[in-house]
Amino acid sequence: MSSKAPSAGARGPRALDLVSITQALLVAECLSFRRAARVLGVRQSAVSRRVRALEDLVGVSLFERHHAGVRVTAAGACFFDQARDALLQLNHAVKIASAAGRGAIGRLNIGILSSMAAGFLREVIRVYRARHPGVALQLLEGASLEQIALVRDRRLDVAFVLGTPSVPNCDTAQLWTEHMFIALPQGHALCENGEITWEALRDEHFIVCQSEKGRALHDHLIKRLAQIGYNPSVQRLDVGRETLMHLVALHLGLSLTSEAMVATQFPEVAFRPIAGDAAVIPFSAVWLPNNDNPAFRRFLSLARRVAKKWKQPPGDSAMPDRTARGA
Repeated sequence: MSSKAPSAGARGPRALDLVSITQALLVAECLSFRRAARVLGVRQSAVSRRVRALEDLVGVSLFERHHAGVRVTAAGACFFDQARDALLQLNHAVKIASAAGRGAIGRLNIGILSSMAAGFLREVIRVYRARHPGVALQLLEGASLEQIALVRDRRLDVAFVLGTPSVPNCDTAQLWTEHMFIALPQGHALCENGEITWEALRDEHFIVCQSEKGRALHDHLIKRLAQIGYNPSVQRLDVGRETLMHLVALHLGLSLTSEAMVATQFPEVAFRPIAGDAAVIPFSAVWLPNNDNPAFRRFLSLARRVAKKWKQPPGDSAMPDRTARGA
């Protein structure tokens, strides 16, 4: 038993030609090769050849030809109904792909650490949402290390984390800083001050939460007061920020917070900024350098632009409005 191998010049089934299909659809609408050719601006014979090749490929006659024009066959009517739907879906797919490529639609996964009651991150997301309403935003709050792991696992496009970390295989950029504030119970003597010096805090008792930001604020407090020769009294509590602020209101101690947090008011709690350029906390963005999500790239570009405009010295004209909260 022998078998004959296909010749080297043998070809597989020919693919449908979109140009031929669209020209055939126009012939079906005009019911004339001549009128269809005039609309297309090509020779009638060229349209006729394409339609004939399409009929040969499909295996049925799409038109009945006569001297006055053409009539669509029953098989042709079925073919054209399906072809119109297919072309509409293809056109829609092209538009969707184009919009996704421009970052006009899609999905953006963002990891956050700090409050969004006010501040840089709230502004970036507000502007981005206004400019790209078709992009679905998914925000996840968590600790910096957890967020970075999710970025590496491609479950987050970008994470906004505390400090200026050096993350292997990731790109990072410090985008903004937040001024440190003291949370005091109303009626405390320090409420009379527009801003509070580190020296004025030397004899105060502090309560801080166990969160990542709480630990960072605690470490900063210890370091700054140690530099001027004081060892502050600090109690770390396993509570959330809201409970911590209520404990401040009950005179259990002062606490530390950051600029974005003071936009949220708490009963009987006042916020005052700590004086000096050293009383700031840096925040950075972390992302994978090969992340090709167009929505993310536009978001990152916006964040960089906002960061340039956002940088302003502590104690500027906007500060009094922030320090007045809770007073």
